[in-house]
Amino acid sequence: MIDLLIAGGTLADGTGAAPRRADVAVTGGRVARIGDLAGCPAARTMDASGHVVAPGFVDVHTHSDLTLLSAPEARSAVRQGITTVVVGNCGLGVTPAAGDDGEALRAAAGYLDLDPAVRWDWTDMPGYLAALDAARPAVNVAALVAHTPLRAAAVGFGDRPAGAAALDRMRGLLGDALAAGAAGVSTGLVYAPACYAREDELEALGRTAAAHGRLFAWHVRDYADGLLDSVRQALRVAAATGCRTQISHLVAVGRRNHGSVARALELIDAARAAGLDVGFDIYPYLAGNAPLSQLLPAWAQEGGERAMRARLTDRAVRARVRDGWRDMPNSWDDIVVGGRAVTALAADAGTDPPDLALDLVAEHGNAVQMVAGGRSERDLADALAHPAGVIGSDGQALDPAGPTGRGTPHPRSYGCFPRLFAEYVRPGRLGLAEAVRKCTSAPAERAGLAGRGVLKPGAHADIVVFDPARIVDRATFAAPQRYPDGIRAVIVGGRAVVEDGAHGDARPGEILRVP
Repeated sequence: MIDLLIAGGTLADGTGAAPRRADVAVTGGRVARIGDLAGCPAARTMDASGHVVAPGFVDVHTHSDLTLLSAPEARSAVRQGITTVVVGNCGLGVTPAAGDDGEALRAAAGYLDLDPAVRWDWTDMPGYLAALDAARPAVNVAALVAHTPLRAAAVGFGDRPAGAAALDRMRGLLGDALAAGAAGVSTGLVYAPACYAREDELEALGRTAAAHGRLFAWHVRDYADGLLDSVRQALRVAAATGCRTQISHLVAVGRRNHGSVARALELIDAARAAGLDVGFDIYPYLAGNAPLSQLLPAWAQEGGERAMRARLTDRAVRARVRDGWRDMPNSWDDIVVGGRAVTALAADAGTDPPDLALDLVAEHGNAVQMVAGGRSERDLADALAHPAGVIGSDGQALDPAGPTGRGTPHPRSYGCFPRLFAEYVRPGRLGLAEAVRKCTSAPAERAGLAGRGVLKPGAHADIVVFDPARIVDRATFAAPQRYPDGIRAVIVGGRAVVEDGAHGDARPGEILRVP
């Protein structure tokens, strides 16, 4: 007797193979058999006629580090078919941390910190993973080690190079976290204090990741005028260290930089042809989401959030920042806070957009989130079609009825993966099998998550069942907290978490420790 028989569906197994009619039998949290299983005795049968049966989506790029502790049901993630998430991206993370450094680190990670009731009482990766274990999330979770806490622990929040002792300290902390099962390391070279890292520091992280066979994920130094030079830096470090490299959310910011993604892809192709293991992730939207403080130059962020906020009350400092903003790649009309353009907010406040932005960061620090547009549809299409690209939402697992559901988050937290199928697969711009591969086995492979992202006998029974004619994202920038349509069921470890539009009580996710 098998536990669950998913019968009559079209199997897209995650490998990129052509979809085919097949039943899927699940027993003990694993895929037991695949094929024509008519008449096979099962404790329960799910009729998947007219639906695609695929591996659960593996979201390789998320910022759910703390939201999973506040809302372990992971509602906005599971409802769009996600069964596995990778946290710790963009160099923004929550460990290692201790004492006063922990308080400063929590402020630096304000973008992640949506629920002040979440206790932050771990000091290292084993402690953080234990906190995730105790929360019993509905999805599987793997963690990257973030550069920001590594540098804060070894160097502090100032703009100074890491000396030999500091580099040894970072390598040691990173090595300990990787030995504890972290999937890799990430950097975010626009965020303080990681933005102060020199290339020798990045190479030290890359060599440590390579020694453990783990991923190095890059939020590169500049996605606007300096995109190509920033990609070249990531590729130099990959060549120097041999580390598996992932460039995060490969986009070009600002209309004057449209077309730069194609040139970045040429650089990536050349690196791959030379034998480097390089990939990237992308989400199917023409606007991104980040802390508003990301717009500040590195010198204005020095010393941590408290120092940054105090600095922005100085008229001379504000004048210097404003002067630098005169040649921004985006206009203030393209930047939205709280669902409204900064230009409109400034008009209501009787001030101008730069002063409004500075006031917001001075008052609220890194917690202010912006949505920034001005991107190219052609750039996005080029990235989505590239074989080295995978889908990563860059979002968070949110609960619209809880503390993490306040405000106006980017709609990708609710609809990233359904949007890919509605906007790119259904119109024929991307094939079904390839789209499923980009959402499943390919990101799992990038993160080193063996046995995830494929449906074959013996694989983990993480499964999404969706209607290819109805799947659609309903979340918008104006109303982001809406679940998608067309997702019939989401199964994690053989247990249904979502079925027929209802989110159940099961929280069967595992904390994935990479061996």
